Amino acid sequence: MTGETRSANQQQTEDAFAFKWRKRDTYESAEVQAEWGRWLLTKYFGGDEAELDRLLGTDAPKKILDAGCGSGGSGLLLFGDRLKVHEYVGVDISDAVYIAQERFRERGIPAVFVQSDINMIPAGHGPFDLVFSEGVLHHTDSVETAILALSKQLKPSGRLLFYVYSKKAPIREFTDDHVREAVAGMSNEAAWHALMPLTKLGKALGELDIEILVEEDIPFLGIAKGKYNLQRLFYYKFCKAYFRPEYSLDEMNHINFDWYRPLNCHRHSPEEVVGFCERAGLTLERLHVEESGISVIARK
Repeated sequence: MTGETRSANQQQTEDAFAFKWRKRDTYESAEVQAEWGRWLLTKYFGGDEAELDRLLGTDAPKKILDAGCGSGGSGLLLFGDRLKVHEYVGVDISDAVYIAQERFRERGIPAVFVQSDINMIPAGHGPFDLVFSEGVLHHTDSVETAILALSKQLKPSGRLLFYVYSKKAPIREFTDDHVREAVAGMSNEAAWHALMPLTKLGKALGELDIEILVEEDIPFLGIAKGKYNLQRLFYYKFCKAYFRPEYSLDEMNHINFDWYRPLNCHRHSPEEVVGFCERAGLTLERLHVEESGISVIARK
């Protein structure tokens, strides 16, 4: 581990993710892997694997940095066996890099792993043709600082792919911060169990499978008129309580823990994210905005 100093929030966030990624049985089922992979391909490439292949090209092997690789899940799911012909470097602030190393070894994919803050990656690993940072930058002390740091790891014309959380409806923003503060003083294990009743509520709402009609816009709640699944309306506008019918309770709780446990959990508007990229000298090639977050492909 390199000798960086980090804020108290960053240290807590590091510990939370190290705990989460050690629970391999909460994210390695076929159901979770299939949905996770589908979501990655959709938000970055519109579900088209040919677009990913065009980005990687065939002229020469690419050097890929997975900045905040965690246990290697997103990198393995998005790039898969393509990594056997490219050079992959996984960096994470937590000791999840050792779980990633094990998972890559199980797949027979060569890789280099470094435990480091992504803002201060030790010299000698770059520059990179592609930097991938999936769901990571919002868990640093500053999204803008992290984008600037990663842009410096790119070769000229290299690309940065990242996903960050978007700002939510006002009650959802309040509830998110309230729950996060409530579990902040707990151990990771205690926080995991404290979130389980919320996960069960999401499951109960989801299993109702009820659609309701909101007849008029409710601007001060951030709700537009239209038809909504009740669980999804609750999820996006009031409180994150994840539900997928094919997931186990532990798999759904893993996703809720991922959201509520880290103290570093920034949310931004698309305009803010565009500004961060511009100030880092990056040109946007794709900006995909959903209620959950913002996916970007930007070129140096």
